[in-house]
Amino acid sequence: MGEVKRVIWIVLDSVGMGLAKDADKFDDVGTNTLGHVAEKNGGLDVPNMIKLGLSSIGGSVNLEKIDNPIGCYGRMEEKSNGKDTTIGHWEMMGIYSEHRFPTYPDGFPKEIIDEFIRETGIPGILGNKVASGTEILKELGDEHIKTKKPIIYTSADSVFQIACHEEVYSPEELYRLCRVARNILKGNHEVARVIARPFIGENAQSGFTRTPNRRDFSKLPSSENLMVYLKEQGIEVACVGKIEDIFAGVGVTKSVHTKDNMDGIDKTLDYMREIPEGFIFTNLVEFDSKWGHRNDYLGYARGLEEFDKRLPEVIAATEDTDLLIITADHGCDPTTKGTDHTRENVPLLVYGKQIKKNVNLHIRDTFADAGQTVAEIFGVKKLNIGESFLKEIL
Repeated sequence: MGEVKRVIWIVLDSVGMGLAKDADKFDDVGTNTLGHVAEKNGGLDVPNMIKLGLSSIGGSVNLEKIDNPIGCYGRMEEKSNGKDTTIGHWEMMGIYSEHRFPTYPDGFPKEIIDEFIRETGIPGILGNKVASGTEILKELGDEHIKTKKPIIYTSADSVFQIACHEEVYSPEELYRLCRVARNILKGNHEVARVIARPFIGENAQSGFTRTPNRRDFSKLPSSENLMVYLKEQGIEVACVGKIEDIFAGVGVTKSVHTKDNMDGIDKTLDYMREIPEGFIFTNLVEFDSKWGHRNDYLGYARGLEEFDKRLPEVIAATEDTDLLIITADHGCDPTTKGTDHTRENVPLLVYGKQIKKNVNLHIRDTFADAGQTVAEIFGVKKLNIGESFLKEIL
């Protein structure tokens, strides 16, 4: 095998595939995002992912089997203590999170909210509870427009979310509120992410719509991670979607935000044309934000099929010296009673014109195995966790 000069890594946000051995500790026994979406829709039309090895991974995902996949395939277990976006992505890059980030099932404490109001100068807040992002707009959107009080809410994840109408607070004004909150939420209250949730619309009756101007303000990750190691060696680290936000810009050399999954594919292809060598890291968020959290298994299936139809474009754009990795960061089973992330294994698909075909990578002990493989490819410092599978695919 010749030298790999570029890695394109695509995260299908929340596309878990069940079977996490410690799901009981997270109240997620029986969850299986990919399997249940396929079951509820009478199958999935994803021939290109199947061609890479998706149906050969095993487990309870009922997809058509083929004899000779052109990729390498397996599953990855999460080692860290969590099931959210931040912990999942950080672990891919070699960061082990021993403790879960704080969550607020009863809303944020009075001292946090009081300091937020004082520091921002806002007239007060609405909400301060666990809520669906779309339902709370129906409930409080009209009052927000009338009072100019931002809507604060959280979920089962470690998030402080601020929803504001773009004509009441511009996106930049909303981002300022988020930065203030990020600065306040320290120590025992250091949540994984503060999220700006801008929306538009005349009133609740006609319907409010969240806009693509979402921004995530993440807790700073450890600098002991793959992206930093690559950047330190002068290797391009180009991020697509919310990756830059998840890592608070740490280790990023270039970034572009996206409005939806298809825009994410477009931006990834743009970077593939622009950047001949280095690391392109993409997150496709709609599986999670638009379908998983809203229990929309029909939309989830359509999203998977739409991605699959675009996959040949990505494969066709790969050079002989490229490696393509497709995986996920957690589950978000849209068929469960709740709307939150689920503790699941994630699929691992690896493709390159130089690597072996039809290699079963089995169940990896940590998401960081993929990151360790990339570290070995580029010859940078070894990650603190994870075992490279490079020799298995050569």
